[in-house]
Amino acid sequence: MEHGPNEAKRSSRFARVVRKLRRTEAGQALVEFTMILPIFLMLLFGLVDFGRGFYTWLLITNAAREGARVAAVQGDSSAINTRIYDSFCENYPSSCGLDPAKLTINKTNVQGARGSAVEIDLSYNFDYATPLGNIVAMLGGSLSEPTITAHTSMRLE
Repeated sequence: MEHGPNEAKRSSRFARVVRKLRRTEAGQALVEFTMILPIFLMLLFGLVDFGRGFYTWLLITNAAREGARVAAVQGDSSAINTRIYDSFCENYPSSCGLDPAKLTINKTNVQGARGSAVEIDLSYNFDYATPLGNIVAMLGGSLSEPTITAHTSMRLE
């Protein structure tokens, strides 16, 4: 099979480009960037999800404290729920910092005897905002979505 003059020009052009890249470090930065990018993204995703998880924990802990305070002054179950939701919602249920459907409320000894303890337990099913769990699963690990809990106990007045 014979090669035409255009074929020889293309191959010599290609050979020149390859020789030039071997002599320079033009492709080195790209290769290094592609090696570091997954690690950088994992760190970034981890920071974002940790921040969101910590914020959620603060809201849930405060909501449990607010609900326990209402229960401690002999508030009924409806008043306790309202205070819990109002602690993380500006206008329940339309504008909330958390999804109320993922919140579980357990109340113990509501309107019990004075001097005894009332307990409020909250559980929130947290969802990752980033694909961090999928990336870890792709690498062979597992990263399940956590349940954030809060417990508050106060003496009934």
